[in-house]
Amino acid sequence: MQPSLPARKRLAAGLAVAAMAALGTLGVVVASDHQDSPNVELNPLQDLTDVYAFPSPTAGRIVLVMNTRAFLTPAATPTASFDHNQLYQFKIDNTGDAREDKVIQVTFSGSGASQTVAVRGPVAPPVQGSMANTVSTSAPVVTGALGASLGSASAMQVFAGPRDDSFFLDLEQFFRIIPDRKPATGPLSQLPNTPSASGFRPAGQARNYLTGYNTLSIVVELPVAELTAGGSTKLGIWGTISR
Repeated sequence: MQPSLPARKRLAAGLAVAAMAALGTLGVVVASDHQDSPNVELNPLQDLTDVYAFPSPTAGRIVLVMNTRAFLTPAATPTASFDHNQLYQFKIDNTGDAREDKVIQVTFSGSGASQTVAVRGPVAPPVQGSMANTVSTSAPVVTGALGASLGSASAMQVFAGPRDDSFFLDLEQFFRIIPDRKPATGPLSQLPNTPSASGFRPAGQARNYLTGYNTLSIVVELPVAELTAGGSTKLGIWGTISR
């Protein structure tokens, strides 16, 4: 969902996934958000496509993933970079009130392959809510270059860089179901103007439009105890990209 907000406060905020995460189990509300508005199509650096949360193979740890910049071609991937003017945040509700109690803030410096990442948190949000976003004054806990495994296996580990888009989307069939969302130009614009399908094709017949495309991923692994509060093992997790 991309509501219109003052540009000074926020260029893009994407609620991609709300997850209830426990130490050994994970219930997920599934969603994905690839170029969902004209504003994001014109400003692809703002496009938050997916947020994932799942238990790490190492007991007592959790993995958080935020994907951005949909539809990166192999040719564009080597020079693709995150937006150094924006704040990427994982937001964690550990009290069940649907408001973030902790945040993990990710910022970038430079551009292209030489870009560097800095991660702060988990910390209490400097400002709660999506309308006003402020970088924490705390020092980064992990810093380093894109495309590298950063941090410590006993504390926080971070990876930021290009990865294959893990979402599956039969976009051609989607535009047959909802033709008013078709692009104005290109092959997909030539699909029939009236709905010719009532649902998606069976799994064996579906065509993954995202095959061959990449995204930019932010992956954070850390002890789940750093996110929980009051003995509760349930977490609400979502992500935002904002200015």
